[in-house]
Amino acid sequence: MHPDPIETWHRLMKQKDVKGLDALLAEDAVFHSPVVHTPQAGKALTKMYLAAAFAVFGNETFRYVREVRVDRDAVLEFELELDGIRVNGVDMIRWNEAGQVIDFKVMLRPLKAINLIHEKMAAMLQAMKPRTP
Repeated sequence: MHPDPIETWHRLMKQKDVKGLDALLAEDAVFHSPVVHTPQAGKALTKMYLAAAFAVFGNETFRYVREVRVDRDAVLEFELELDGIRVNGVDMIRWNEAGQVIDFKVMLRPLKAINLIHEKMAAMLQAMKPRTP
């Protein structure tokens, strides 16, 4: 029996445990950003986006308010306040038979929140890029 991927996700998010993503994500995981047109394919890119999300979304106001599960799919609704803007969104998560996440999609509202998250995630991702001499 594999660990419950959603319980694992909740723990990782709460602890901002980036290293824990290695076991949770499948090699062929795909991340769908609310602000990037193309899906980000592969474990490394998915991990990078989720690590940035831990930093941007993971403040003391972040909380999941609803969870819907069917088979190997879950939709987790969340809320938080960021720079005075109330953000509402959902994480849509699909996992494989081994309990590893294969698809992670984030959707946000309202438009003010999307623009703010776009700005903050872009800055965080830029800061995470390796520097070349």
